[in-house]
Amino acid sequence: MAENQTFDIQRLYIKDISFESPTAPAIFCEEWQPEVNIDLQTKSQILDGDIHEVVLTVTVTAKKKDKAIFVIEVKQAGIFTIKGFNKEQLGHMLGSFCPNILFPYAREVMTDISVRGGFPPLYLTPVNFDMLYAQHLEQQKKTDGDATQH
Repeated sequence: MAENQTFDIQRLYIKDISFESPTAPAIFCEEWQPEVNIDLQTKSQILDGDIHEVVLTVTVTAKKKDKAIFVIEVKQAGIFTIKGFNKEQLGHMLGSFCPNILFPYAREVMTDISVRGGFPPLYLTPVNFDMLYAQHLEQQKKTDGDATQH
């Protein structure tokens, strides 16, 4: 970071947690071979000047055939001071760097909730937020390009 750039974590917290197991207790009598789908979303907002809230939403859906076994959603959030970065750098900080900080906390909560719900521990593999952010920028360019061509 350059001399005039500042990055501080002010607070990390859980903004929302949801757990549903619509087929319990019958699902506990079946063989455990779920199909697991993971969805990640990141949102940010300016709270005050250089203070930003970033919310990483992780949704895991486990299904067996067409039956939902469980759905867990965690909104892991943080308040960050991000100062002295240009617009492109700020976008990267909010869209990749901060979610990288938040993800291990969300992953830990996911594992805990799956066990407390009566299921085996759910271990999420690490996520490459740099790649996801780059894909998001590419998709945005395509969308913006399509909009200008019409």
